[in-house]
Amino acid sequence: MKKILALTLALCLVFVLCACGTGATPEVTSDSGTAASNSKTVDTETVAVGAVIIARDDVPEDEIYTLVKTIFENKDEISQMHAKGEELDIDVASSITSVPYHPGAAKYFKEKGIEVASVKEGAGKAGDNVPLTFGTGGESGTYYAYGGVLAQYVSANTDLAITAITSDASKTNVQEIDAGNDQIAFCQSDVMTYAYEGNKDRDFASAVDSFSVVAALYPEQVQIVTTNPELATVADLEGKKVSIGASGSGTYFNAMDILGAYGLTEDDIDAKYQSFGDSADSLKDGKIDAAFIVAGAPTTAITDLATSGDVYLISMDEEHIATLLDSSPFYSASTIVAGTY
Repeated sequence: MKKILALTLALCLVFVLCACGTGATPEVTSDSGTAASNSKTVDTETVAVGAVIIARDDVPEDEIYTLVKTIFENKDEISQMHAKGEELDIDVASSITSVPYHPGAAKYFKEKGIEVASVKEGAGKAGDNVPLTFGTGGESGTYYAYGGVLAQYVSANTDLAITAITSDASKTNVQEIDAGNDQIAFCQSDVMTYAYEGNKDRDFASAVDSFSVVAALYPEQVQIVTTNPELATVADLEGKKVSIGASGSGTYFNAMDILGAYGLTEDDIDAKYQSFGDSADSLKDGKIDAAFIVAGAPTTAITDLATSGDVYLISMDEEHIATLLDSSPFYSASTIVAGTY
C-alpha cells in the first residue's frame, strides 16, 4: 500500500512539473522555422532613415538661426518634455549632404565650428518675421508629439511664434511647404531627397526646390508590427493583410524597399493603406496581420497598442539589411532595444 501511494505521488509530481515547465513563455515558430520573439524581451534589428526639419527658403535667416540655437542649446530641458530630446546631436544635425542647408542653420553650425556640406544660395533673405506653421504628422506618430514640444518650447523662450499642426507627414509636408502653407516641417531624409531631385519613380514628377535643411534630429526606425507571433520574418508577410501607409507616403516607399529586399512586391501582400493610428486599431481588431510604421521608437501608436496585449516587432536579418544598404544610401542599420514596448 505504501509503495502504491509513493508511486501515485511521484506520478502527480511529474505531471505538475510537465504542466508548469520552467515558467518561460513557450517558443512559437513561423512557417519559415524562425522563432518569433516578444519585443519586451528581445532586441529588434531593422533599418532607419533620418527625421529632418526643413524650411521654406523665404523664411528669414534670423528666424531659422534662433530656432536651431534654441533647440540645440536647451537639450536637457527639451529632453524632460520628450524622450527624443536626448538624441539631439549637433554632428548628426549638420550631416545632411543631399539637400543644402538654410543659411540660418548653417550660421549656427558654423559658430560651433561645423561647416555643412552646402548652403542654399538666395535663401533666408532679410524680411519681416512671420509666425511659423510647423507641419508634423499624424496624432499617433512621433512627428506630432515631438514637433508640438519643440514648437511650445521655442515659442515660450524666444520671440518666435510656432504652431505645430497635424498632417499626412513627409510627402504632404513637402507639398505644403512648396505651396506656402507651412514654413517649417518634418520630413524623412529619403523623401526629402526624392522631392528635391524630382525622383519620378518615387512620385515626384518634377523637382521641388523651394526648401532647405534646418537640422537632422533623430533616426526613424522602420517598425514592422504584428500581434501574431507566427509572423517572424518579412518573408512571412506574403499573402497577409499588411498596412503599408498611404500610397506615395514615406512609409509606403520604405515598405516597398524592404519587401523588395526579400523578393516581394506590393502584389504579394494584401496591401492596406492606413495611418499609424488606423493601423494600430486594425491590428487590435484583428483586421490586418501586420503594419509598417516608420517613426522614432517608441511610437505612440505602438505604445497604445501594447497596452491591449503582446506586440511583436519583426526583425530583418543581417543579409537582407546589407542588401538594402547596398541599394540605397538613405538607410542605416538600427536596433530597437528590448523593452521599448
